[in-house]
Amino acid sequence: MGAFGKRQPRLDTIRGLALVNMIAYHACWDLAWIFGVDMPWYRGFGAHVWQQGICWTFIVLSGYCWSLGRRKLRRGLASFGGGALVTAVTFLLMPSNLVFCGVLTLLGAGTLLLILLEPLARRIPARAGLAGCFCLFLLLRDVNSSWLGFEGVRVAEVPAWLYRDWLTACLGFPPAGFFSTDYFSLLPWFFLFLTGYFLYRVRPEAGAGGRPVPVLTAMGRHSLLIYLLHQPVVYGVLYLLFC
Repeated sequence: MGAFGKRQPRLDTIRGLALVNMIAYHACWDLAWIFGVDMPWYRGFGAHVWQQGICWTFIVLSGYCWSLGRRKLRRGLASFGGGALVTAVTFLLMPSNLVFCGVLTLLGAGTLLLILLEPLARRIPARAGLAGCFCLFLLLRDVNSSWLGFEGVRVAEVPAWLYRDWLTACLGFPPAGFFSTDYFSLLPWFFLFLTGYFLYRVRPEAGAGGRPVPVLTAMGRHSLLIYLLHQPVVYGVLYLLFC
């Protein structure tokens, strides 16, 4: 939502395109890991880049859109609640595919945290905040694996005592044996969310204008509902095709 309550079609279209990418990626995941289809490329670097591109788009876009609209608390609670629902359903029905601290939980937590931190964030010059948060994200990218660094480039080891339990896993320090099929802890991902927030302050006009792409724009407007429903629908379709 914009300052006067108007949707920005360009942002909805980008979000819709990310949703299409996500649905396609998760369909491939189901094929490879649930239905046993031999897809060697899906375990390769290209698929990893595809998955990361989808995640980065959602997180940066959510941070960018934080400053738009008036119902930040409701938006944050809805995303966090959606994440909790996904965790509960997978825990009860699909424990081998448990989702704990998934992307919806991150987006909700990021939205709520920024409500508290925004008075402080407002004092940081926008360009410095953009550069600083993105650099911190890169530095902390491999913190889940007990290293500072990005995609296997190791800078320094993180103290082992931080990796204690499921609570520290939410922060970014998962214990030995921790498992989640969709894992986005506060560190490093909150800094990517903040990167989007500062990007809006640097380029608030970037989301304005643009012509809607009817299907993608409509999907972008209902992203939370689509996220919650897409996996059961995709699984059901694939089940009918392969079983």
